[in-house]
Amino acid sequence: MASTITEKILAAHTEKRSVEPGEFIEAKVDLALGNDITAPLAIKEFERSGVKRVFDNKRIALIPDHFTPNKDLKSANQCKILKNFASKHKIKHYYEVGRMGVEHALLPELGLVLPGDLVIGADSHTCTYGALGAFSTGVGSTDLAAAFITGKCWFRVPESMRFVFRGRLNRWVGGKDLILYTIGDIGVDGALYKAMEFTGDAINKLPMDDRFSMCNMAIEAGGKSGIIEPDGITKGYTGSKRTKIYKSDKDARYSDIIEYDVKKIEPQVATPHLPSNAKPVSKIKNVRVDQAVIGSCTNGRISDLRSAARILKGKKAKSSVRLIVIPATQKIYLEAVKEGLAEIFVKAGGVFSTPTCGPCLGGHMGILAEGETAIATTNRNFVGRMGHTGSKVYLSNPAVAAASAIKGRIAHPEEVL
Repeated sequence: MASTITEKILAAHTEKRSVEPGEFIEAKVDLALGNDITAPLAIKEFERSGVKRVFDNKRIALIPDHFTPNKDLKSANQCKILKNFASKHKIKHYYEVGRMGVEHALLPELGLVLPGDLVIGADSHTCTYGALGAFSTGVGSTDLAAAFITGKCWFRVPESMRFVFRGRLNRWVGGKDLILYTIGDIGVDGALYKAMEFTGDAINKLPMDDRFSMCNMAIEAGGKSGIIEPDGITKGYTGSKRTKIYKSDKDARYSDIIEYDVKKIEPQVATPHLPSNAKPVSKIKNVRVDQAVIGSCTNGRISDLRSAARILKGKKAKSSVRLIVIPATQKIYLEAVKEGLAEIFVKAGGVFSTPTCGPCLGGHMGILAEGETAIATTNRNFVGRMGHTGSKVYLSNPAVAAASAIKGRIAHPEEVL
């Protein structure tokens, strides 16, 4: 029977030879992830169960990244729960501040997610790892607790949607723009509980960081997951580590196939208060910004920082704009320092932070006051997402965010070069 890459991966983690969309299955997980917001709830349920041991202390990852470095007493207590649980059960992949990073950048960087894996995380943007050709999706904290106990999780096999991107990308257009354009086209529920499969010659040439950005935001279209078939770029990223490559059959079934000519796509900006409110940056006029945030699990990787630095080098952010740059991991932080990117950001009048999710979820390190507006390389711009319910968030790629910091209003990168 012809199958998609998603169906093949799910079947491989069951005792079935194949699975079909709509079918309920119980599948083994290769990695179960929790952070400082979601893992404490899972740990509480695990302990209530009376079970004494986790299913495998090498296949659980606990990453305190949302409110860390601890912003207050409550966040400190949340992180302590992770630390104590990791110590008690000898969890191998627990990463404290100084070694941690934003979870969805850290795990691939460490080689903990590989093609063909099945990964669950109590965080909606766990779908990021589909960029490596893995099936990865967000789950609730109770599902995570069950996985801690059994090493399994139940799923309803999703239908797949195929998105074909053809042509050559315009300057300053990357994965963030492609996914914003896609969400703008189909809407925030356009791929509801679907596996969004990205393909086409434009995707084949897309660097891994851009692929992560695309799969990261599949959830913003209602997707169960995002996924890209592994290729030479994937192999170059994962190296010689064990991999199991799956690819969709030519006659696999899709609920829909949508094609895009990327030559028609310019840098995108999602206006408040939905990621689907995507427009070309050239259509955004006279929107003043108080803050520019460059970072997050969507766009905090080294190529993102390089893109922003190209714009900011030798320039200054407008004095009325808070420029906050947050590398996604310690490794990326060091790379940015060695390459001189950190110096560029600081000389531009910006703050260069230790890794944290921080402002993305309105946690800390950049909370918006009433009436303030931010442009951010994050993934959500819901009401109150980054602070006061009377604030506004616009989403963009790093180059647009950097240009906007300089101009003090949302701007195309070409305006400052």
